[in-house]
Amino acid sequence: MDVTTKLAPEKENAISFPVTGMTCAACQARIQRALSAERGVIDASVNLLTNSAAVRYDPTTVSPQHLIEAVRATGYDAALPTADESPLSTDSAQEEAEASEARSIAFKATVSVIVGTLGVLLSMLLMGSALVNYVLLALTSGILVWAARDIYRRAWKAVRHRSADMNTLIALGTGSAFLYSLVATVAPNLFARNGIAPDVYYEAVIFIIGLVLAGRAIEARARRKTSAALRKLVTLLPPNARVEQGSAWIEKPLAQVRSGEVVILRPGERIPVDGIVIDGASEIDESMLTGEPFPVAKMAGDAVVGGTLNTTGSLRYRATSVGAESVLARIVGLMREAQASRAPIQRLADRVSAVFVPVVVAIAIITFLAWYSLADTAALPRAIAAAVSVLIIACPCAMGLAVPTAVMVATGRGAELGLLIKGGEILQRAGDVDTVVFDKTGTVTEGAPTVKRVIALGSVDEKEILRAAASLERHSEHPVGAAVVRAAVERGISFDAIGSFRSHTGRGVTGTMSERGVAVGNAQLMRELKFDADRVAAVLDTHLTGGSELYVAIDGELVGAIVVDDALRPSSREAVEKLKGMGVDVVLLTGDRKSTADAIARETGINQVVAEVLPAGKVEEIRRLQAMNRVVAMVGAGINDAPALAQSDVGISMSKGTDIAIEASDIALMRSDLRGVPLAISLSRRTMATMKQNLFWAFAYNVIGIPIAAGVLFPVTGLMLSPIIASAAMALSSVSVVTNSLRLRRARLA
Repeated sequence: MDVTTKLAPEKENAISFPVTGMTCAACQARIQRALSAERGVIDASVNLLTNSAAVRYDPTTVSPQHLIEAVRATGYDAALPTADESPLSTDSAQEEAEASEARSIAFKATVSVIVGTLGVLLSMLLMGSALVNYVLLALTSGILVWAARDIYRRAWKAVRHRSADMNTLIALGTGSAFLYSLVATVAPNLFARNGIAPDVYYEAVIFIIGLVLAGRAIEARARRKTSAALRKLVTLLPPNARVEQGSAWIEKPLAQVRSGEVVILRPGERIPVDGIVIDGASEIDESMLTGEPFPVAKMAGDAVVGGTLNTTGSLRYRATSVGAESVLARIVGLMREAQASRAPIQRLADRVSAVFVPVVVAIAIITFLAWYSLADTAALPRAIAAAVSVLIIACPCAMGLAVPTAVMVATGRGAELGLLIKGGEILQRAGDVDTVVFDKTGTVTEGAPTVKRVIALGSVDEKEILRAAASLERHSEHPVGAAVVRAAVERGISFDAIGSFRSHTGRGVTGTMSERGVAVGNAQLMRELKFDADRVAAVLDTHLTGGSELYVAIDGELVGAIVVDDALRPSSREAVEKLKGMGVDVVLLTGDRKSTADAIARETGINQVVAEVLPAGKVEEIRRLQAMNRVVAMVGAGINDAPALAQSDVGISMSKGTDIAIEASDIALMRSDLRGVPLAISLSRRTMATMKQNLFWAFAYNVIGIPIAAGVLFPVTGLMLSPIIASAAMALSSVSVVTNSLRLRRARLA
């Protein structure tokens, strides 16, 4: 694993589970308050868009089943995920049920609008006829019983649980208008003035129901677009795998494939499970995972990842990680967690949503009383129309969707760009980054150094120096050590047995070879071992030209050095230029010698260099920058970078797609391209701008729309807002928020 997680407190578990029945931000806020109030809950996040809840809790105090019961006590339903559920598992029955429900809503909306239009035509053709009112009564009753049944059922359920939501507003508005119209139809004399029959609002009720349902249907369709990237990932795996069984090959469903089984892969097929190639050679298109446009050559010993595409050859490979343990499953799981998480900016909408519906109901009552008391003519019809308009135009849905839609679209767009962003909070924080700190080896450079030169300083020749260094370094996992071992193999040099091996983090390695002490490392290690490394620095400087050196000491004598060079990553300079253009400071932070770091910095255009620091020193440098009120992103690829990645405000890991380092960082770059860093910051800034736009228009819509619906413009214009127009505006408000978020899918980034 390339990086470490920002550790969670002890005695903390996390669970995500589906929540059904939510229709607006008021629903979301109520469930979230109920979960947060439970003893033992550390943090609860409820997402209206994904219909899910994510809870961190103390398992010694509260159980998952207790959390489910807490949700059900609010009038909504929830269920625990099954024990064998994989992030890649798809509940086709549930998906079909959701699609069927969406089609049903769209059909009911269409019928309601058609019936409403028919009602308007009947009213125009048979104006003043008592018969038309009874016909409209029958049509409206049918629509309320059939099309609006779920709205009224959910509103009543909310009342029973002493809460209120969007359904409450719609039910109150349409219900009061229908009841008034019903009485005006069967007992018109109660409201008649000067022999003129009272107005009825049947057409308005039908149109309101139709437009509300149409808005929900459009919103549901738009919501599916926000999670398109995730669904695309989930469907990448083939349904079956061809597995070796004795001397035959059999087709097995993916869920039945076990780790250790041998899988055969033919040209043009998608890889079903992760594994290690046994024999064969091919090129694998890993673009879906890493974003890299060119296929990657694979042969015996190489890792392959489920979901990627085999292009040219055939492979036999042994399955390693299957099901929930596979790379793709982990990525999908992380994306689901990210899309279900909340950005801190959501708290503003949550606070408003918590009191929104009761406040709107109070405003509607005040509006009714004001019009009934002050209107000079038709006081009751005007009071009802105004109150209904207030109830209908108010829309907490837009506030509830403003932030999560942007988070879902942005994380999906990030995945398409090779960025795995772990949640709304990270997405928001990344936009504030003003300082990016790069590690050198494996980050700014390729991380695959090669031996440039072996320098003998005394009685031991170059071959013996390389033999001693390689024998020791083959027990190390450092990239520079691996380069030394490769150089020895390429030159046909054999290895000696090593005893008492010890790794000195950030400095080098020591051990014994043929009862002689051997040390390989940087100048700092040599000084700790009481060698005078400085006396040969001048000699080494003539050979370095941007490389790094490993000093070699044998049997108490500093005998030579090995100069190692690490090629600059092609994207490094462009990434630095883009960051500078965005107003972000760039720092190179490395444990390497200063002359080497300075050479790399000159090539990349980095002006600030901090060199020759141990892992603890990297952490201190991050803290120093943070003490200067800088928001710091650390970009690294090695274990030595883990503490600094954890200390930084945003930890960004360089991932090769197959390491599960993606789980340990705030943002993982799935392709070996540093241009992903400015892309991540740019995406965050665009997303934050979209969130603010969404929240502004959601609040502004209600702040402007509710007073207009109440009739504040009537004294000036003489016009009242029709309940039908109010319902159309309400439906369009939430649709506009989702549509604005969808623009992130095509937004131009750095």
